[in-house]
Amino acid sequence: MTKKERLLRAFQNQEVDKVPMGFWYHFSPDDDFGQKTVDQHLELFRETGMDMIKVMCDGYFNYPNPYIEKVTCAEDWFGLTPMGEDSPYIANQVLRAKRVVEGVKGECCVFYNVFCPMSLMRFGTSEELLMKHLKENPEAVCHAFEVIAEDVKTLVRKLITEAGCDGIYYCVQNAETFRFTAEEYRKLVRPSDLKVLEYANTLSENNILHCCGWAGDPNRIEVWQDYPAKAVNWAVYVENLSLAEGKKFFGGRCVMGGFDNRKEGLLYSGTKEEIEKEVERILKETGTTGVILGADCTVPSDIDHQRLIWIREKLDKM
Repeated sequence: MTKKERLLRAFQNQEVDKVPMGFWYHFSPDDDFGQKTVDQHLELFRETGMDMIKVMCDGYFNYPNPYIEKVTCAEDWFGLTPMGEDSPYIANQVLRAKRVVEGVKGECCVFYNVFCPMSLMRFGTSEELLMKHLKENPEAVCHAFEVIAEDVKTLVRKLITEAGCDGIYYCVQNAETFRFTAEEYRKLVRPSDLKVLEYANTLSENNILHCCGWAGDPNRIEVWQDYPAKAVNWAVYVENLSLAEGKKFFGGRCVMGGFDNRKEGLLYSGTKEEIEKEVERILKETGTTGVILGADCTVPSDIDHQRLIWIREKLDKM
């Protein structure tokens, strides 16, 4: 069974010859080093023997719409318009993904990391300004979410139809318990979340939903429970929702993860024996069908690749 066949069968909750795995980390969060960044993705894949590649959007976290500099009050967001297809922000990300796809030569599935509109707006402004404006004029800010979603849809279309990605790894955030009630999130944020995800599903049936626990604060994870995606990845150790429990919670869909991604977690600091036993524990509890072994989120960039190789070797023997 090829890596691609194995992963796609896991997506479909079909039996596999061995459980697939996928881990990733940031190579250069604030910069785009061109071909060097592409080579780093391919090197990680080749060295560790993973079954997929998730291409990081390093260097493109901020949404660089020039209009943002003109915003002085909440009402100004009504003037935001999309950057459009010719934006370097879109074109350069598509080029990166295309080079990774070409470099892997069909050996595995390739997904590109895409953030939801609210997160891109937060990255492009600030936490404080976004939440302040959202309270002052939610209609104006929600208009901005919809505009940003149009640019994200353009990015998604080009990633799949031009770069050749098999799908996207869609990162939803901002549902922390301190930020919104579930009702507020569904009213304010959900529409733009789904505008992107539902569009991605018209282009590929193999998209991954990432329910991000990036700051270590628990989310109202129920707001994402019905988001349509083939596979779901969430922060097991932040949400206190095991992989087995999450598979039921998300309706039996393929689940991805199991390991704590933080430095205090077993993956980063445990012994080989401890990590191997954790692989056994996770799969005994969750099963081996519709499961992709990975982490809660991005692992530390200084992780010893040997630790990921231990997991691959353990899966090879099971």
